[in-house]
Amino acid sequence: MSGVHDEWLSRAEDVATDLAKDALERDRAGAQPHAEVDKLRAAGLPALLVPSEEGGGGGDWATVLGVIRILAAADGSIAQILGYHYVNLAQLWFSGTAEQQKRWGRATAEGQLMWGDAVNPLDTDLVLRADAGGLRLFGTKSFATGSSVGDVIVVSAERESDGEPVLALVRADAAGIDFDTTWDNLGQRLSASGGVTFDGTPVDPADVLGSLRTDRVTPYASLVTPAIQAVFGHLYLGIAEGALHSARDYTRTTSRPWALSDVATAVADPYVLSTYGEMVARARAVAALGGEVASALDAACAAGDRLTWEERGEVAVLIAALKVVSTELGTEATNRIFEVTGARATNNRYGFDLFWRNVRTHTLHDPVAYKRREVGDHFLTGTYPDFTLYT
Repeated sequence: MSGVHDEWLSRAEDVATDLAKDALERDRAGAQPHAEVDKLRAAGLPALLVPSEEGGGGGDWATVLGVIRILAAADGSIAQILGYHYVNLAQLWFSGTAEQQKRWGRATAEGQLMWGDAVNPLDTDLVLRADAGGLRLFGTKSFATGSSVGDVIVVSAERESDGEPVLALVRADAAGIDFDTTWDNLGQRLSASGGVTFDGTPVDPADVLGSLRTDRVTPYASLVTPAIQAVFGHLYLGIAEGALHSARDYTRTTSRPWALSDVATAVADPYVLSTYGEMVARARAVAALGGEVASALDAACAAGDRLTWEERGEVAVLIAALKVVSTELGTEATNRIFEVTGARATNNRYGFDLFWRNVRTHTLHDPVAYKRREVGDHFLTGTYPDFTLYT
């Protein structure tokens, strides 16, 4: 598996190198990232998680998370789109039938399909209605990452007939879908995270995946939330590493020593060295925890329907810990790089603010204080987080 793992990381490195060339310019332009998603398709990355028997890469979560970390160092927005794609695609195995897994897995591998979402659990007005024409979606979801530039949308909706919360799949070019492409936030500007409205969008009954009701979800199916939170942790780690490497290049070539430092170059300043040393050491610690998370998530997925709630809980707590430390690293490292690059580095032509804007924006997805509480609660009382689409 090591050779396969390395091959996928090499592909991600090639894409990241390409994306890094004009990341700032593309971010400022704010266009829908169709061209960037096509780069992911050209590298075969959408099929990484599809089993090899369905024509895919047969990759594991350790490889997926490594790919996200690499891309995030170059372009946090595109790393987010791909990370969400993998988790949305994984719903086939978490909640789908064998037939759905085979049919959609093969289609994804053959067409390098990208999977977006319309799942935001805070929006509850989207309904799946049965009428004479079959099943149809009505309503709106905000923060529908990747849907406007992808091929398949995973939708969470309430089944009108019985109030059951369910997941369904629709093609992004289906009738009755209107994408809000006015996403204009501080960061993650190219993540295609605007809302989506469904007005009678048809749903094939064969593409309804399953229930999201908390008393019906199995431990295995509930891994969708730890999986997305693991993606978040590696997204923040990658952005922090990208910021540190970019700042290092600037410090080496452009920063001037402070007048009171009594050193000839910025790289000889003991305070500069100390700041870099602290941030790099913390990044390595977060990366080590990220590796532990990847192994635990892969083991949980391998257990499948044999996974217990206690085992699932251990994975969730571990990933919550990663969310805590990666958030702290991301927001602090992307801020403190200015201490070691200097005042001239704030010139907009350098764009060092892109790293901070991206990580600051996405780390607000769900309050990290609640992840600290989950870790602390487990440490003191042994309690595991209850399943929701946030925990």
